[in-house]
Amino acid sequence: MRQIDFYFDIISPFAHVALARFGELPADVEVKPKPILLGPLLAHWGQRGPAEIAPKRLHTYRVSCFLGEKYGLAMRFPQRHPFNPLAAMRLLAGADADLATVRKAFDFVFSDGRAPDNESDLAAFAACTGVDPALAGKQNAKDRLRALTDEAIARGVFGVPTFAVDDELFWGVDAFDMLLAWLEEPEIFTRAPYAGLDQIETGIVRKAATG
Repeated sequence: MRQIDFYFDIISPFAHVALARFGELPADVEVKPKPILLGPLLAHWGQRGPAEIAPKRLHTYRVSCFLGEKYGLAMRFPQRHPFNPLAAMRLLAGADADLATVRKAFDFVFSDGRAPDNESDLAAFAACTGVDPALAGKQNAKDRLRALTDEAIARGVFGVPTFAVDDELFWGVDAFDMLLAWLEEPEIFTRAPYAGLDQIETGIVRKAATG
């Protein structure tokens, strides 16, 4: 079996859409869900999230809903987005959530339209996923989530969802077709037009905005 590490944060509607395409993966592929926090990734690489850029926010929501419809999902955003996913992600990390549990987690957010960022919704999230709500406060769950996030950064993950196979990273639901192609032809990046792309020189570097 080949393993795909599925790095995700339940704040991402595109990760929810990506889950709907897992049935297209070859039979010899196993998906290992790995919950991480998007915020530290963005901070590490000096990025802003799509929902943090005003004109990009509505576009992002529309695209995710469009793709959701395309792949048979009834998308319903929570009233608050982005929201703080920390406690819910600790639950999933502490429980070593399997793929079925992760699907329930995303359905809670983007099908039921609920943000598990307060006591009552977090309790409902725990009940929906079947995860012990006490895990949110357990040190081992906190450590596990932090370790997986650090692992993702060390592998070069810069956004969610990311599908990592060996040394290759496929970011976003729009890269899913490329992932399928790579699984079919693992040497794809050694031939034209992909070969040598890592040798392209950087022609200009923008200065970081100040003030």
